[in-house]
Formats: sequence, C-alpha cells, structure tokens
Amino acid sequence: MKNTIEYKGYTGSVQFIEKDKILYGKILGIKDLISYEGSSVDEFLSDFHDAVDGYLDFCERKGQTPEKPFKGVFNVRVSPETHKQLALLAADRNQTLNSLVEEALTRFIAGNHSEAEAS
Repeated sequence: MKNTIEYKGYTGSVQFIEKDKILYGKILGIKDLISYEGSSVDEFLSDFHDAVDGYLDFCERKGQTPEKPFKGVFNVRVSPETHKQLALLAADRNQTLNSLVEEALTRFIAGNHSEAEAS
C-alpha cells in the first residue's frame, strides 16, 4: 500500500486522522507547507489537485519559480568514524563520497523493493 499520491510532478502524503474521520496530507520534498484534506477519497484527491494548482498559480502571479520537489540534495548526519570510513572507501575505489553514497542508497532501495514485492 502506498501512502503517497502524485500530480504534476508533486508528491503528497496520505494520512487518515481517525478522530476527525478525514484524510489529510501535505506536499513532500519542498520547504513550502501545502496541505490538503477530504472526508472522502474523491474530495481528498480533488483538494490535493487544487492545492498543487493553487500553489503553481500563486507562484505565477508573484513571478516566482515554484519550488521543485526532491532536487537531489540533502544533508546526512553520520558519526565522524562512519564519515571517515566512507571517505576512505570512496578513495580506495577512486570514487567521490557522493557517488559512493548514491550507489549504496540505490542498492538499499532496490533491495527494499525486492522485499516488498516478495511479501
């Protein structure tokens, strides 16, 4: 089961708030807070689409470039020892630290997709 939805390149979360009996979500991967909700699936999806369209219209009216989700840059905090071991491994393999971490993350994701398909 996916807990995300997509529209016009934007990904949104899907959560059920039991006490309020609503579906609630927000756009993922951008700094701006854009949320949406609905008491039915159709209402929820419509509000999600309206939220994305409203954000894009707002940016256009203000002459601003809409924020692109998941730009490919994020900070990862690890212990100094892990940082050192990764940097040394990258140097041994004649790779950059970024390419080594990307390779490791890609393998991790592929392994998790395989596990999810098996279950």
